[in-house]
Amino acid sequence: MIAIAGTIGTGLFLGTGKSLAQGGPASLLICYGIVGFVVYVTLLLLGEMATQYPIAGSFNAYTARFFSPSYAFALSWNYWLNAAVSVASDLTAAQLVLQFWTPSNIWVVSLVFWLFLVGVNATHVKAYGELEYWLSSLKVATVLIFIVLGIFVNLGLNEEHKFIGTSNWRIPGAPFVGGFGGFARVFVTASFAYGGTESLGITAGETKNPSKNMPRVVKFVFWRILLFYVLSILLIGLNVPWDYPNLSNTSATTSPFTIVFKEAGSTFAASFMNTVILTSVLSAGNHALFAGTRVLYGLSVAKPPQAPALFSWTTPRGVPLPALLLTSSVSALCFGSSFIGNGQLWGWLQNIVGVSNQIAWLSIGLASWRFRKAWMRQGRSLDELKFHTSWTWPYGPPFVIITVSTLIIVQGWSSVIPIFSVVDFLSFYIEVPVMILMYLTWAFLKHPAVSHSNAAPSSSSPLLPPDSAQERSGTSSGKWWFTDVVDFQTVDLNSDQYEEDEADKQDEERRASRTGIWQRIYYWLA
Repeated sequence: MIAIAGTIGTGLFLGTGKSLAQGGPASLLICYGIVGFVVYVTLLLLGEMATQYPIAGSFNAYTARFFSPSYAFALSWNYWLNAAVSVASDLTAAQLVLQFWTPSNIWVVSLVFWLFLVGVNATHVKAYGELEYWLSSLKVATVLIFIVLGIFVNLGLNEEHKFIGTSNWRIPGAPFVGGFGGFARVFVTASFAYGGTESLGITAGETKNPSKNMPRVVKFVFWRILLFYVLSILLIGLNVPWDYPNLSNTSATTSPFTIVFKEAGSTFAASFMNTVILTSVLSAGNHALFAGTRVLYGLSVAKPPQAPALFSWTTPRGVPLPALLLTSSVSALCFGSSFIGNGQLWGWLQNIVGVSNQIAWLSIGLASWRFRKAWMRQGRSLDELKFHTSWTWPYGPPFVIITVSTLIIVQGWSSVIPIFSVVDFLSFYIEVPVMILMYLTWAFLKHPAVSHSNAAPSSSSPLLPPDSAQERSGTSSGKWWFTDVVDFQTVDLNSDQYEEDEADKQDEERRASRTGIWQRIYYWLA
């Protein structure tokens, strides 16, 4: 439910309108399909590591353990920024959604939502989980209703009582809008929409019986998400023209979901859909705030520490309050919409988050590539892996690395050609030099001080691998250049592996005992 709640949100409900206006219906379907497949492969690679080593820190910890601690430092801070900016993006999206009813004083909604989200996350982790469960259930039900309604609207159940078919693919400018620049630009909004699937790895260290449940999550959750996305996006492209008034501009963005409900001839239904979208904004913000807070807390308790010790302080209920407050403070960005326009600001924030998601997927590919190399180089059999998909090796990791790298490079085409836009260019590429700077900072100023530590890895310090090329060769002492890329020939592959206990076996027996037809239907739907 966390993976579903973190993915089906403003990217699908609102971002598809921007993608349709900038790229057209064909670009929308093709780009979301390509990114969906990339994320599917990425999820398989992550699931393999998360099932074998269900430790706190997720792909950040795997990147440190199997690739490079310095790169993991930059990645962790980038992912924290991703989550913090996501909260600001969701609060800005709330203002856009509210414009359906009233254009005045909509910033108040962002303030109320912000106070509510901070209050929920400051209470107890159970409050977060309960809110996510019910809001994500509402979103899934709404998407299913939209798919059914979208089919009827296309067949003639609309205000004009006419068969729409593929006519919106044949209007002037369609099916591709804006040429190659418009097509490439859709990739970053698609990446924004699919962001969150990788967050299921963050929960691996707290998942019941992860050796059995993580593979189930990996296999089934993404197919459900992909089903929702592909069918929804196909129906959006068929039913909504790319030049629909106020679909996406600097001051306003209208949800294609709301437009389709409105086309069905019911103002009440459109208002209901807009209300659901508003709750999805709340859910997405709740998810991002939770993830960002935990990432910052993890940085502060890592060995060696990668964030001030202040952020490791928790309340008696276990809530890392200082980390929560700093993460939520970035949300003040959303109030800048009063000066530059809601639509414009949300587009910039969406670009930043989308690129950050792509960097996370790229990093999962790098970690998986090094992990598999180490596993095979040390003579371990693939049969020893608790979960793996044979067709993802050896092509899965390089496919993710090359494809995502290409997307990061080309998707900002429209910010350079035909007219160079400084702000748009920065929103597409600012994270790349920031990542490089943070990598060099940690590698040259921090890591040499602990380079000769031979501490064994543990679940409490997943960011410190036991062996690296730097430690083995001593290249950090007295030289102007060194690398801390982990040596896959000696990296420890035994620590932190999950071993099933008696409670896990009993849980599997209870699952196997569900023989009733109604029980099976219920758990299949759940």
